[in-house]
Amino acid sequence: MQEKIRQELRFIGQVQGVGFRYTACKGANMLGLTGWVFNDYDGSVLMQVQGYPDSINQLIQILNQGTFINIERIERENIEVDELERTFRVR
Repeated sequence: MQEKIRQELRFIGQVQGVGFRYTACKGANMLGLTGWVFNDYDGSVLMQVQGYPDSINQLIQILNQGTFINIERIERENIEVDELERTFRVR
């Protein structure tokens, strides 16, 4: 069985003003993931997401299928799991 992980992901490309955060929140909730998503000042989207690796990869697939979303690059880093977190939200 897989262990829960937490990753910080920075999405670069056409990711702001295209429903990215809404799609991320809806997908994360559907997949039972927790964390948050945030439009950063530089035009990228920053996300911390926590759950099983397969579910996190599924969320990225959902985002890649977004009609107006165009992810050029994803920077990923594994970070410490937050055992107290219970929801996924837009920050």
